[in-house]
Amino acid sequence: MSRIFLSKADVTPVEERYVVDALRSGWVAPLGPDVDAFEAEMAARTGVSAAVALSSGTAALHLALLEVGAKPGTVVVLPSMTFAASANAVTYTGADAVFVDSRTDDGNVDPDLLVEAVDTIPAEGTDVAAVMTVDLFGRCADYAAIVPALADRGVPLIEDAAEALGASTDATAAGAFGRAAALSFNGNKIMTTSGGGMLLSNDAELISRARYLSTQARQPVPWYEHTEVGFNYRMSNLLAALGRGQLSRLDDMIQKRRAIRMRYAQAIADIPDVRLLGSPDGLDEHQQENCWLSCIVLGEEHPSPDQLITSMDKQDIETRHLWKPMHLQPLYEKSRVFANGTSEALFSRGVTLPSGSALTEGDIERVVSALRSSLGMA
Repeated sequence: MSRIFLSKADVTPVEERYVVDALRSGWVAPLGPDVDAFEAEMAARTGVSAAVALSSGTAALHLALLEVGAKPGTVVVLPSMTFAASANAVTYTGADAVFVDSRTDDGNVDPDLLVEAVDTIPAEGTDVAAVMTVDLFGRCADYAAIVPALADRGVPLIEDAAEALGASTDATAAGAFGRAAALSFNGNKIMTTSGGGMLLSNDAELISRARYLSTQARQPVPWYEHTEVGFNYRMSNLLAALGRGQLSRLDDMIQKRRAIRMRYAQAIADIPDVRLLGSPDGLDEHQQENCWLSCIVLGEEHPSPDQLITSMDKQDIETRHLWKPMHLQPLYEKSRVFANGTSEALFSRGVTLPSGSALTEGDIERVVSALRSSLGMA
């Protein structure tokens, strides 16, 4: 039996045609017609006015934070339950990361704690340069509560939608909230460009500055002239071509992941004290999830995540822990945190299951069988 991976790239002859056409065009270096088209198509998909294709989602976060004023002596408030890239982008700017805990239902940032942090820090004399939200595992944060609260306080919002392309909340697409948003096209995401990311915004000046900084801040003169530090952050035309092929299939890939989520919901329905993060089918009254990763939370009477992960691995199935909260990471353990214990609890009892759209029906049945047997429900 072949190994079943958590979220393997789903690539077909469609993408091959896009990449071969780009190769034959001669545009094999950074920038080119596929980059331009990819930016336009992604902006249209998410409902924003403009986009910049970049080397990673982390690069997009870095540029966005720079443009809203993150710098030494300021603070960026963000969720503790996230991948390190979110916090690292803050550190690149010289600002301090302040972490906020999660909600129990979906693991996303707790809006009440977030507002508490945003109110407390300026009262102590430190400027909050921005709030960064993270749309965890493909489900949007609670923007109905977060957006007006930040607007009332004049605090910019940067949306880390790296995991959430194709998701939406109240009919607004992930990637369309705040001053700017970041997408990731890493190899394990809902769609991939092998590596890469995208910065999205309705702010024309922010987009213009990001585009300029991402190409080494080169001045528009006939020679190489530089008046400030820039970055080598632009996307290759070949990778953009791959992304265009993937984007043409995005809705189908999301539907497959939602079907997998439903299968897992059915598989655990009769197991006491095991639940999914988010909604069983990725859909509820306000949220449409892309179901990037389906995650379960185990009650204390069940095996630990370590035990379940080991059991699944012995059956050649990849599963993983949920994100280890940033305030528990050695790199950020001295950082400030507004905590309620939820992210630590989710990390201690949560497991991500194989969720890739390339999984076959046979693969899914293998996962379900292994999961149930590992939980004593064979």
